[in-house]
Amino acid sequence: MHRGVYFDAWFPRQHCYHPSLPPRRLRMIDDLEDYRATVLVWASMGGGSLSLPYLEQEAFGPVDARSRFYGFVNDSEFVAACHERGIKVLGIVFEAQGWEFPVELTEEEDAVLAINELRGAGRRGWMGLREFSANRYPKLWKPVEHYFPGGLVNSDGEPVTDLIEECVARDIHGEPCHAHWVECPDREHQCFYMDRNNPVWREYLKAVIRIQIDAGVDGIQLDEAELPMGAFQYGACFCKDCMKGFRAHLQRLPEADPALDGVDLETFHYGEWLLAQGHDFKTGRESTPLFGEYYAFQCLSIKKYFAELAGYARDHARSRGREIIVSGNFFNCEPMYLALADDVDLVITEMRNTTYRQPEWYRYVAAFAGDKDVVVVENPYGGVVPELIGLLGEGKGYDLFRLSLYEAAAMGVNMSVPYGSWMGSVIEDSFSAPHGLAVEIQDFLAGHEGLFARRTANEVAVVFSVASTRELIGKADVSDNTANARDESVVVPYRVVTGTLSESAVPYDVVIWADGVTAPDRADGSGLLRYSTVILPDVFALTEGQAAAVRRYLAAGGTVVVTDRVADALPRHDNVRAARHDVLGELLPHGRQVETPAPVAANLHRLAGGSYALHLVNYDYDRSEDAVRVRTGVPLRVRLPESRPHATAVASDGTRTPLEVTQEDGVHVVRVDTLGVYTIVVFHDGEPA
Repeated sequence: MHRGVYFDAWFPRQHCYHPSLPPRRLRMIDDLEDYRATVLVWASMGGGSLSLPYLEQEAFGPVDARSRFYGFVNDSEFVAACHERGIKVLGIVFEAQGWEFPVELTEEEDAVLAINELRGAGRRGWMGLREFSANRYPKLWKPVEHYFPGGLVNSDGEPVTDLIEECVARDIHGEPCHAHWVECPDREHQCFYMDRNNPVWREYLKAVIRIQIDAGVDGIQLDEAELPMGAFQYGACFCKDCMKGFRAHLQRLPEADPALDGVDLETFHYGEWLLAQGHDFKTGRESTPLFGEYYAFQCLSIKKYFAELAGYARDHARSRGREIIVSGNFFNCEPMYLALADDVDLVITEMRNTTYRQPEWYRYVAAFAGDKDVVVVENPYGGVVPELIGLLGEGKGYDLFRLSLYEAAAMGVNMSVPYGSWMGSVIEDSFSAPHGLAVEIQDFLAGHEGLFARRTANEVAVVFSVASTRELIGKADVSDNTANARDESVVVPYRVVTGTLSESAVPYDVVIWADGVTAPDRADGSGLLRYSTVILPDVFALTEGQAAAVRRYLAAGGTVVVTDRVADALPRHDNVRAARHDVLGELLPHGRQVETPAPVAANLHRLAGGSYALHLVNYDYDRSEDAVRVRTGVPLRVRLPESRPHATAVASDGTRTPLEVTQEDGVHVVRVDTLGVYTIVVFHDGEPA
């Protein structure tokens, strides 16, 4: 499991300004080494969405003697210094962002006196993608032809002299969209929401990738990986290339939608057609005519063009004699990202809502990633991060922070350490954990790697059906990405089931079944055979392959539990049982694999060598005491696939305590002397891992 650091390294008590990250210092690498970091995410060279010459200055630019005095380095030097400590650095490609900044220049326009934060010096102007593509500042920046010798030409064969005008995502009225989540409301700068479906923008992003790889990064992180589907929240995208692409998609369909009777698909413009019928692509978007096909078209597009950039990055690195990591920001790991996972080596996710207790989300993300590592970062919008920062600043909340990292590790993924991480565009601050606290947690995780495994020994699987669940989640998660609010009146049975299991210390795996639209359907009956119970919460839609997987599982003696709506294709069988989605006893016809009175989440890792590690996260936080209550003499009953005569409790302070094991009808019974924030109970033969 990677140990990631969310390494924006933005300043405290100041806005987290996109896209350019602050200059790096050598002293930072000492901190990263203390954190036992293996990979840095959102880490380096973000300035490409301002201009390519600006990015080159970040990567290779001169550093003055005064800055050298304190160990400041340019980004290529920082990357090289990280390599000496075995730390991988990812270059961040802000795909959706196209920036324009207010600037103050000398009269000769040969030096920048101020940019973004102005000080009333020199000549006012603007500096960003527009000026770069128009060769506005020949004394400051190399011309666009230096990077694109033939110039940039759009899909209509026209030369491009304004990258923003050409490549911006547009709403149904043709108005350009802004990436509001990164624009600071008290600043003049502007961030336009760009569209990767435009071939010009892809060519520009490839130039960003070339510069980052030539500067030595270990990998490329494609932020806003779902581009332009994130622009749905703004009623977009209806730019010319999205309209061309959708028109071609409709022409390829074997059967025309009845709504298009009498429509000339050679000239069809989806936006104009919707407006004529009174639709704005904001109100009731999911019920908008042809929305299903438009969603499918965009899913195919993000797969195609994400893969194009990922492949380009790998090919360019190989042309330099190197292999690199490719990753992306998969945000909440929603179904639209499923097909993109094939093209990455590492799954990075910026969770939609950061809360103090979310084991069910981590179990979903572990399923999403499969056999790939996951690095998770927190999200300041719509969650607990601002409160947690306030607590930590007062010397409080240490156990809450411990829980956030230990919970993720227990559930099979890595929660990164924040190092000047993003606090959104409104709060003037960044997030860094107290150094000693972060070191304590990371030392434990690094020192006990042998107690973590991707494969579990959990008896229960919960199916996440994309076709059955996506629409409900779309209704529940209604707000944009600056609020991330959830409509709690919308009941999502899948979420209720996984929440019910998690709150009752029931270890389980998630199995994701795609719908063939967001990603290929790869349901495999053999993958279910190791579970005693498979729960289908509100799974009313099954593909032929998924129905076959259920039949094979039932034929092998497995038990299927269904809740809410049931698919017509579900086989009729004595081992199919109906349950209410919030009643634990009905969901678990074979009983609980783990029984304990402690308020914990549990996950059972199957370790190399045949041992089993039961990870227990203690949520008994007392706000008045600002600490997790330590439980003593905690009884624990665990059903394992095989008998193991020995058990050892490993506490998060590193203490190891042998436990006496008795067995009752295949159930291992132990008593844990002390249960703090995080404890791993290892069942083993001979010496523990």
